[in-house]
Amino acid sequence: MGVRILGIESSCDETAAAVVEDGARLLSSVVASQVATHRPYGGIVPELASREHLRAIVPVVGQALVEAGCSLRDLRAIAVTHGPGLVGSLLVGLTYAKALALSLRIPLIPVNHLEGHIHAVLLEEGMRQGAEIEFPALALVVSGGHTMTLLAGRSGNRFQYTVLGKTRDDAAGEAFDKVAKLLALGYPGGPIIDRLAPHGDAAAVRFTPPKTKGNPLDFSFSGIKTAVLRYVQAQAMAEEIEPRREALRTQPAAPLEWYLRMCSRRTLDLVASFQAAVVEDLVSRSVAAARQHDVRSLIVSGGVACNSLLRRRFRRLPPADAMPVYFPSPALSTDNAAMIAAAAYPKYLESESAGLDVPADAGLAL
Repeated sequence: MGVRILGIESSCDETAAAVVEDGARLLSSVVASQVATHRPYGGIVPELASREHLRAIVPVVGQALVEAGCSLRDLRAIAVTHGPGLVGSLLVGLTYAKALALSLRIPLIPVNHLEGHIHAVLLEEGMRQGAEIEFPALALVVSGGHTMTLLAGRSGNRFQYTVLGKTRDDAAGEAFDKVAKLLALGYPGGPIIDRLAPHGDAAAVRFTPPKTKGNPLDFSFSGIKTAVLRYVQAQAMAEEIEPRREALRTQPAAPLEWYLRMCSRRTLDLVASFQAAVVEDLVSRSVAAARQHDVRSLIVSGGVACNSLLRRRFRRLPPADAMPVYFPSPALSTDNAAMIAAAAYPKYLESESAGLDVPADAGLAL
């Protein structure tokens, strides 16, 4: 039996546990989603998220152990997200992880959530090909809470990260959710917009690319969100939006056909143009960062990595910018604990662990 690490993730609105062996073999991955809890509010309510984590943490960990075919006594370490994220949510997972580590007398390994997203890709590529990704690599971590590019380096079991660019306001995933809420398209907004966009004209609405003073690799998505609002107001689209909003109260998880019936050509064009503008900004700034630092590969991770247009754009880079591009599977793109357990394995090999006084850090930097 190899080194089995139990990972626990509770940084936002999903309670997750997973068992990974030797940092390269995924034995189980269990995620309890809170989408139904937060959908009526069109976004995450921190107090509700913490309460749902309290309800789910014990059964989720239990199920992960059962699916992995192991007991608590088979574990060599407990890995847990200690930041960044919602502090109340983080505390639930961190406190439970501390209790397990103390009772089992095994190391507690705190993991940065952002590093976890990068290791989701490393885990799957290692399982799929048995070959390692070449470093230095550019990592784009893009989700509902984070959007940044990082220069990732590796020396043996040690990984180093340098932040190259980050969002100055909204994360890309947050912009998707807020635009979907404005247009009454439901929650979470990213997957819905991705499904609707192919039915619209991405060139119909022109959005001005954001300009950031100072670091040109930084992102900003508040401007395009405001531009969508101004377009809705200028085109008097409220009469179309309100019936959708009312109808979604009774059928919050509507099928694509329903949306196509309820959305005008103008709305579909707006959605397609918005998505295209956001994706183009993510790709262009990532490529610019890759050029500056002469990286050997590109890692795209986080919930927005599921976006189909983003995947196509990165896989169709012009020859001058072409390089190996790696994405996680959809299951490991969104928050999960497999990535936390995988990120903890190199730390375990280096005997990196923490005491029971390690705090939850909502603003933890990488």
